[in-house]
Amino acid sequence: MNQEYFMRLALEEAKKGDAPYGAVIVKDNAAIAVAHNTVTRDSDPSAHAEINAIRSLTAKLKSPSLKGYSIYTTGEPCPMCAAACVWTGISEIIYGASIKDLTDSNQSQIDISCEQVIAKSFRNIKVTRGILRKECLELFN
Repeated sequence: MNQEYFMRLALEEAKKGDAPYGAVIVKDNAAIAVAHNTVTRDSDPSAHAEINAIRSLTAKLKSPSLKGYSIYTTGEPCPMCAAACVWTGISEIIYGASIKDLTDSNQSQIDISCEQVIAKSFRNIKVTRGILRKECLELFN
């Protein structure tokens, strides 16, 4: 499996949500959790795809730690989602469309990159950008 494979899973998951965001959490080359945005459905402003995937997996593991896991997201994690990645200790964030891409597409965003959040934290999380960027952006058009 490669990064494009897992991002394609995130793209498919994104199509199920209130907004076109999908997330896949991966460990040992296997998708362990998938989720989409349910903000409107759940009347929960924190129900972003990344948060939903993290909540699902940490509940299943009965642990708040996701050390050694990677998260694939169709859109760059917002500050809330990036902070959740910091708190869980996720090892890598891989995203398609950047926050700048999303604001350029008239999506509501807080203009703080996930790397800025990570830089201010106590964690060293690897960030890989632009995987299937074009396909991720198409979700918003």
